[in-house]
Amino acid sequence: MLRVRCLRGGSRGAEAAHLIGAMLGRSVTGWVQKTCQSTSSAAAAQQHAAEEEPVTEPVQQECPVCSYNEWDPLEEVIVGRAENALVPPFTVEVKANTYEKYWPFYQKHGGQSFPADHMKKAVDEIEEMCNILRHEGVVVKRPEPIDWSVEYKTPDFTSTGMYAAMPRDILMVVGNEIIEAPMAWRARFFEYRAYRPLIKEYFRKGAKWTTAPKPTMADDLYDQDYPIRTVEDRHKLAAQGKFVTTEHEPCFDAADFIRAGTDLFVQRSQVTNYMGIEWMRRHLAPDYKVHIISFKDPNPMHIDATFNIIGPGLVLSNPDRPCRQIDMFKKAGWTVVKPPTPLIPDDHPLWMSSKWLSMNVLMLDEKRVMVDANEDTIHKMFENLGIKTIKVNIRHANSLGGGFHCWTTDVRRRGILESYFH
Repeated sequence: MLRVRCLRGGSRGAEAAHLIGAMLGRSVTGWVQKTCQSTSSAAAAQQHAAEEEPVTEPVQQECPVCSYNEWDPLEEVIVGRAENALVPPFTVEVKANTYEKYWPFYQKHGGQSFPADHMKKAVDEIEEMCNILRHEGVVVKRPEPIDWSVEYKTPDFTSTGMYAAMPRDILMVVGNEIIEAPMAWRARFFEYRAYRPLIKEYFRKGAKWTTAPKPTMADDLYDQDYPIRTVEDRHKLAAQGKFVTTEHEPCFDAADFIRAGTDLFVQRSQVTNYMGIEWMRRHLAPDYKVHIISFKDPNPMHIDATFNIIGPGLVLSNPDRPCRQIDMFKKAGWTVVKPPTPLIPDDHPLWMSSKWLSMNVLMLDEKRVMVDANEDTIHKMFENLGIKTIKVNIRHANSLGGGFHCWTTDVRRRGILESYFH
């Protein structure tokens, strides 16, 4: 079993320093130590340039970013913002990811604000969610508020923005590295700008920072004639493995990946293509393995309301979207739990998501989960699993396309790197 511990304070930090020191010989001074020298230190170094610089031990600093899975004790998290959110323009990639009952809404309101009363409630819900996370001992960080109504133009397209509500879509933490995803929607091209101040702060404190190749989002990235008119069309195309995104260039949303230590699982979806998956596979090799899994899903986009790993050897699997590779998990001794049918009413607007956001939960640790306050049946499911439910109502925030897992990116979890497949 592979075990790697992030540099931290206390006994864990001592263990990590011993392990990493033994591996590396403790022979080099860390880059962070050099870059964080004061101005006076730099001046002194110039005066003694002729003297030999001694080799010293690296300065042990707490790693601000460290997360290997979805369930270790959560210490710090980024929570998105509903403020200034806009309905994305009704382009071909948006049409392919939304249900036809909402197409008139997009055609009418694309590029404009969501309904004001609804948005006010969504903002209040997320603020309360942040307060509850803090009460549970979690440090909460937020992206910058940005005016998404400003139109932008590249050599390939023109669009307005959308929001910075779902950090899970754009940011993935693997170990001590933050990866910015090259998302596929044109309305989200500049979404990274809302998170850059936070990422620069983490980088200055020692985190690794990687931006995947930014797609041009030229017309060739999309099947402009994607033949989608009905739910039947969706099922037929999904069964054939046909998606609105092509293999013109790499693209992926980080939310199409789910982490379990040395193994990451990903689906090919409307927003994630095989080139994007292959980029991640090569980037993370050899320390991590990326496995492609698939589902009986008419509209694959983001894995965490279909297949949500909630503990070591424990996964929620959507009964309406069965996993075709589920035997891989069963043979490894995993427990596969099918969550109950969601209770959200039919008339509640879900412009960019499905009712199955009920299983889009956030694990605070192996024995605590943040879950929809309205979903009584899933509360009982977790209680039967021995997991305490932290009940929070974000129904209006759900309408923007995500549950608790979507609205967050865990920055730091207290744990080690392990393999759960032997």
